[in-house]
Formats: sequence, structure tokens, C-alpha cells
Amino acid sequence: MSRKRVVVAGLGDVGLLTAIRLAPHADVVGISVKPGLVSGQELGVRLARPDDWARDYWIPFDRFRRLDRVRTVQGELTGVDLAAHTVTGRRPDGTTFTEDYDALVISTGVSNGFWRQPTLQSPADVGANLYAAHEQLATANSVLVVGGGAAAVSSAVNLATTWPDKRIDLYFPGERPLSEYHPRIWRRVHARLERLGVGLHPGHRALIADQFTGDAITTEPVRWSSGQTPAVADAVLWAIGRVQPNTGWLPPELLDERGFVRVTAELWVPGHRDVFAVGDVAATDPLRSSARNRGDALLARNIRATFAGRPLRAFRAPTRRWGSLIGIQPDGLEVFLPTGHAFRFPLWSVERVVMPLIVRWGMYRGVRANRPFG
Repeated sequence: MSRKRVVVAGLGDVGLLTAIRLAPHADVVGISVKPGLVSGQELGVRLARPDDWARDYWIPFDRFRRLDRVRTVQGELTGVDLAAHTVTGRRPDGTTFTEDYDALVISTGVSNGFWRQPTLQSPADVGANLYAAHEQLATANSVLVVGGGAAAVSSAVNLATTWPDKRIDLYFPGERPLSEYHPRIWRRVHARLERLGVGLHPGHRALIADQFTGDAITTEPVRWSSGQTPAVADAVLWAIGRVQPNTGWLPPELLDERGFVRVTAELWVPGHRDVFAVGDVAATDPLRSSARNRGDALLARNIRATFAGRPLRAFRAPTRRWGSLIGIQPDGLEVFLPTGHAFRFPLWSVERVVMPLIVRWGMYRGVRANRPFG
């Protein structure tokens, strides 16, 4: 029997892992607007220590051993023909392409701030964006971080750790940030922020134009719809969570009212048993948890089960977010459990065990030694 063809639309964090898991079992075509993995994770580390971030989260596709079996196409998706089982797209040079599929995985993610945009980029473009944001913050004497989620908190921690002489302030709308995490996690992170001297400002809801998504670091005063005096800093980092699903290439009938892809508990799209979705683009639950809870492993298993006529398994979403919150720090890596408890990997174990063995071999099935793009 001939091998089935799977098109993975989007090779970000989850799409890449899905392609890696499917590569031994099907002919996989991966389509990405980027020239490699450009992760949406660890914004704080990306801004404060871009070299460290790039080592682990900006990786050319040809460094992934399992992707040797995957044909990667750099291009922007422009449409899908569900009856003909094809997707269409546009390459960086403007030429078009068509790929047919037996199964389609939609993993095109979301846009969020300047660090997660679905734009076609060369390696030089990726590097320019990465270091431009870092330099803008490095030259500022004061930084104002707006937002109450993990990206905002992580940014405040990492900026204050890297530049202890800067004035860093975190403004958030509720009584506490990290409302999607166990309260015990905030108490622990709060203590770290206080030790770092970060100014904490609860109850501040920014006055933001409807069309603004936080896609730039700004310098103008921040005004508050909650009535406080405007705040001023040399640089304002907007981590406000205005995510937009990257689904403009899909027909409206596949999407919910917010533009995310509707899926069943088994991660297939209702009415289309050969179309699946995973990650932040998939409307699995309010937290879109398949992006962070081994959704790639379940999806790969369910696609193989679909081809073999076996029963599919359901994705069970956790009720709280969990995991690494602030990234690798000088004192190691702290990982939080859904219960709010934490355990720490000392830095030596992160460098010798966690990243080389658990991540690069365990998750990615082998990553070749670092070499530059191009």
C-alpha cells in the first residue's frame, strides 16, 4: 500500500513536532513562512538575551534530523480546496505552488505582538527583527511592560535580570497577573519580581486603539481607561495578548466566531475527517491547550489511526496553564506544575541534560550541531 501524504500547514512549535512524529509513517510536506523554527516561546529571554534565545528557539530546518524525511516548502498559504484535497500558496519569489494531501494539519498559529507575525521572512529578516527589539530595550533607561499574562511577566523578570540598573515597571489590569495559572505560581514569581526591584502596578487597564495589537515597542505615554495618571518610559513593551488566528487562507465554515479552527475532541475538523488542527489556532478549549500539552503526539497518533481505520483518542485539556514561565535563568530552569508547585533544574543539568538530551533528542529526535542560516 502506498504511503499517505500529510501536509502540515505551519511549522512553528507544534507543527514542527507533529511533522517530526509523522515523518517515519507518511510522506510529509511542511509549509512555513519562516526559513526555520522561529519559536513563539520565551519572549523575555528573546528580548533580554537574544543569543541565548536563538541557540534554542531559532533553528534552521536542516538541523532537525527527523526533518530529513520531510519536504519543507517556504511560502505563504493562500487557500485550500477541501473537495480536491489541495492547498495553495505563494513562495517568497512570488511564484505559486499547490500541494495535495491525504490528511491536512492546520497548525498556522496566531499573530501576537511583533514577535509572532505570519510574514514571509529570510534569515536576515529574522535576525534583524530579533536584534532590533533587543537594542531598543538595551538603550532605554526605563521600560514599561503592559500586560498580565506570561509574556508580560517573563519579560519583566528577564529584563530586570539582564539590566538591573534599568527601571522596569509592570502594569496589569487585574489584582494579579497570571490569572490562568495557579495562584501559588504568582506568589512565587511575585517574590522574584520584588527581589529584582520591578515596580508592580495592579488595576491599570491601558487605553488602546481597537486596531493596535502590540506589534511595536513604543515611546509615547501610556494612558489608562481605569483613570490613573499616564505612565511614561523610554520604551513601552506591549504584551497585551491580542492574538489573531492565522486563518485568513481558510474558508469561514471551518472557523468559530473568533476565527479559530473548530475541532472535535479528537482534533479533526467537523465535517472533514481528513483535516485536523492543533496548537494555538485550534479552538480546543478557552486556553487552546493543545499548543502546550502534547497535542502534537495525540494528533500524530490520531492521523495514523485514521489511515489504519482504528479508533481515535480524545484530547483532554488541563484547567490551568503550567510549565516553564520565565525560561532559563542564571540559577537554572524552574518548571511549574498545574498544582502551582515548582521544581528546579540547576543550570548544569539544563546545559548537560535537559536541553541536549530531553529537548534535542527526546522531543526533536535529534538536532545537529549549530550552524548558521544561509
